[in-house]
Amino acid sequence: MVAKETTKAVSREEIKKTKKKQEEKSNKQEASKVKLRIRLIPIWLRVVLVILFMAISLIVGLIVGYGVIGNGNPEDALNKSTWQHIIDLVEKE
Repeated sequence: MVAKETTKAVSREEIKKTKKKQEEKSNKQEASKVKLRIRLIPIWLRVVLVILFMAISLIVGLIVGYGVIGNGNPEDALNKSTWQHIIDLVEKE
């Protein structure tokens, strides 16, 4: 008593087509579920803020390094003559 199977022979191409159709349906459903994101801070403003914060941190670092660690006057860290003197010391041969 062997039971006969009544399955239909399906080719690889037909299987690929059905899978492709299923993927297209799921992609359409996912596309309708996608939410549009509105940014609170635009990208161009983020870039400007990063550059601004980097400049501020550089200035604060110069003041702390020259005034606190180097035992100098913190206001002198921003003078051109101070940096010209440092450059002259470095380039001295």
